[in-house]
Amino acid sequence: MLSIFLRNPQFQGQTKDRLVSTDATRQTEQAVRDRFDQWLSADASRANFLLEAAIEKADERKRRKKEKEVARKSATKRLRLPGKLADCSSSDSEITELFLVEGDSAGGSAKQARDRKTQAVLPLRGKILNVASASNEKLSSNQELSDLSLALGVKPGKDFHLDNLRYGRIIIMTDADVDGAHIAALLMTYFYSEMPQLVEAGRLYLAQPPLYRLTQGGKTVYALDEEQRETSLTEVFDSRGKVETSRFKGLGEMPPAQLKETTMNPDSRRLLQVALPLRDTVGADLRRHTDQLVNTLMGKKAELRFGYIRDHAEHALANLDV
Repeated sequence: MLSIFLRNPQFQGQTKDRLVSTDATRQTEQAVRDRFDQWLSADASRANFLLEAAIEKADERKRRKKEKEVARKSATKRLRLPGKLADCSSSDSEITELFLVEGDSAGGSAKQARDRKTQAVLPLRGKILNVASASNEKLSSNQELSDLSLALGVKPGKDFHLDNLRYGRIIIMTDADVDGAHIAALLMTYFYSEMPQLVEAGRLYLAQPPLYRLTQGGKTVYALDEEQRETSLTEVFDSRGKVETSRFKGLGEMPPAQLKETTMNPDSRRLLQVALPLRDTVGADLRRHTDQLVNTLMGKKAELRFGYIRDHAEHALANLDV
């Protein structure tokens, strides 16, 4: 703690929120600078902690300043929904759904396959920002995430209110390949970091589009992966006839009728609900484990991911595609 008494203090501007007396600056530097430099050099871990905390606080101040500017603008100008959002006609959050799809191509097929009354579609442009490793400044200036929160009708972070959510279900619908899984992981990270209440309430889902279409005569079966395809070939179809197999390159190449039947129609689709343990007496340990896992896999420190890959490499050898 440093205490200095000044006879004639000088402040910056009318708000007087910053001291600019040159005598105070000189005395403070003489008393603190060399000793503080030595302390930081001697304890690198605590020095890094202080640096990260200072950067985090600076980003938080910038984010709050920008939120105030947006609030002032929205007071006189009504915010509109994103232009690429194909909204549904119903406003009943008990029955409405928002599909998040990758790219305009998949968005076009999804818009044709949807139920216009209850299903809305928002195309996203490629892979979104990894919010676990991005600064608050990048997060607040990202257009894709801004459009997403605008379509949902809620604000991310501390200002999130579940009652303002415009849809009952948020469904991540990406291609059934590695890139699609990566985009889904980035979106789940965003909701986990910025809107955890949405996930805790069971509102977030993953669509399960098929990877293969198997046809023999008039019989058609869809398979989610290689294992299900092999099972269908041996158990569903006649081994004496030829089975035509087609692999979907992406949702955009799937005809709207097939996309509706396999992925969007509530009567025939399959969904995975994304669950998140609560921070209560029952789920506290599981939630801490989830926090640690997300930080390891999606956070800023690459050495944590390297350690995780090294420790779990043997589990991936069986499914490694080189």
